[in-house]
Amino acid sequence: MATVQTSPLLIVEDDLALQKQIKWSLDRFDSVTASDRESALVQFRRHQPAVVTMDLGLPPDPDSVSEGFRLLEQLLELDANVKVIVLTGQNDQANALRAIGLGAYDFLAKPFEPDMLGLTIDRAFRLSELQSENLRLQTLHQPDALSGLITRDPGMLRTCRMVERVASSTATVMLLGESGTGKEVLAQGLHLASKRSGKFVAINCAAIPEALLESELFGYERGAFTGATKTTVGKIETATGGTLMLDEIGDLPHPLQAKLLRFLQERKVERVGGRQEIPVDVRVVCATHQNLKTQIAEGRFREDLYYRLAEIVIEIPALRERQGDAVLLAHAFLRNFAQEQRRGSMSFGDDALRAIESHAWPGNVRQLLSAVRRAVIMADGNRLSRHDLGLPGDESETDANAASDAVGDLDLRAVREVAERQAVLAALARTERNIVKAAELLGVSRPTLYDLMHRLAIK
Repeated sequence: MATVQTSPLLIVEDDLALQKQIKWSLDRFDSVTASDRESALVQFRRHQPAVVTMDLGLPPDPDSVSEGFRLLEQLLELDANVKVIVLTGQNDQANALRAIGLGAYDFLAKPFEPDMLGLTIDRAFRLSELQSENLRLQTLHQPDALSGLITRDPGMLRTCRMVERVASSTATVMLLGESGTGKEVLAQGLHLASKRSGKFVAINCAAIPEALLESELFGYERGAFTGATKTTVGKIETATGGTLMLDEIGDLPHPLQAKLLRFLQERKVERVGGRQEIPVDVRVVCATHQNLKTQIAEGRFREDLYYRLAEIVIEIPALRERQGDAVLLAHAFLRNFAQEQRRGSMSFGDDALRAIESHAWPGNVRQLLSAVRRAVIMADGNRLSRHDLGLPGDESETDANAASDAVGDLDLRAVREVAERQAVLAALARTERNIVKAAELLGVSRPTLYDLMHRLAIK
């Protein structure tokens, strides 16, 4: 099987005669060379090699291994998956094993057999290719429990995969994100992925008056207070065997925080006016858009409750941070509302699409949904403009932000990849995943677009 070499081999050797000998013996590989740590880092950043061979003894002190180990650590910091093959002296077994412990792929003692080195490099390239393909397939995978969530943004997909990973555990999960980012949708997805047999029960701690919240959560016995004519089960008991979502947990009144903490510790509830402790098996998920650590510092939220609730913290990106998702979601909302209102086939004009892409959406998905619904109801025609959506047309702020982001990273390869990803995602969103139209919009051929999508791991 031929080696699949998608990047050059980097050879780091300070002995120039030996460097040439190594390169000559490995002439079947496309390779670049470096003779010290600094030049090796320059070559690594420029070519992003998947495999590196290196000597541990490097200038300015080739008799010491300190510079070599420093380079090894820096290479692994830049790319944890790089395969580093360390070339050591005959009596240097301890340093070779230390290099393996730090993350090196393999080591060979000098003088080495060229065929053995070539075989080791072959295996390293093959392993790197398999790992890259596996990562690409994982990136393309849309979690089953969240298959109804509309996104192509890599950050949001990582959030979805994290939700799916923690679903099978019993850990309490805290979802952090701005209002309207979809915290309840993710909580429901977590419940579905957990395979729990009970119901998903949500309660908004900010929407219920403090005087009623305790009885809503814990239930009450008949006669517990005026108007309590019958025993009523609370939300916690209702969620037995299932999942309880405590939305806007930051607004939970301080007196109730102690009672909730006791429930989380004991997994038992005591109804208002009751004397009996009732065991409850329930998965707890909480959510908030507030900074709970600030509330702790101000004495408005219990620190012990925070650590009980935040066993696993998942942060949800805002809509403005999700590449291409605003237009993708807008198209989906438009189809649903047009069908609901019996408006026939409706579409967005180019100015509307540009406005959707450039708008900051401080209200996130909830604001976008409301804007599209209002436009479908109120618009005269079937082609919606930015005016129908109530959006400004000035894109200067977005352009300035994009330019600022690009200047922040001077790695041209990384900047180009970010720009290509944004352009491809935007084109696919605008054309509702029509490959032919997206290719025309981007000014490339369809095979080129497929190649781009494959390279950028866009499904």
